[in-house]
Amino acid sequence: MKISLTKGASEGPTKLNAFDNALLDANIGNVNLIPVSSMLPAEVEKIPMPELKPAEMTNCVLSHQYSDNPGDEITAVIAYALTEEMGCVVETKAINKPLKQLEEEARFMAEYMVEKRNLEIIEYECISQTHTVKEKASVIAALIYHDPIRH
Repeated sequence: MKISLTKGASEGPTKLNAFDNALLDANIGNVNLIPVSSMLPAEVEKIPMPELKPAEMTNCVLSHQYSDNPGDEITAVIAYALTEEMGCVVETKAINKPLKQLEEEARFMAEYMVEKRNLEIIEYECISQTHTVKEKASVIAALIYHDPIRH
């Protein structure tokens, strides 16, 4: 399976417009996002974010945060941990919380998920998006699944 990490931030005249603009900033604003839970197969290939077809059905794990309080610092974080057998994806978000604290929280959650499965992490990656709100703003971080689901 191929995956990509992406992130975006933007302002907008409404909550929905700010969110949509953040998705556009992350190059996933023209697709239908299907939220999925947090599991990856063992064989994952991380690729740069490709151009997606408009209206394509796209599976993802999405973290997003919104605020309309000027001066707020909003953050969204996505991380994944791979093991020999499988992988786990985590997301977190906050308003006015230090980025380092959020990244540590993501790492803790990923390590816990892997430990509960009696597995060991062989690869870990985390991305984050932070933005200082001017009027109405949204941030997103996402892990995008590119291959279709097979049963």
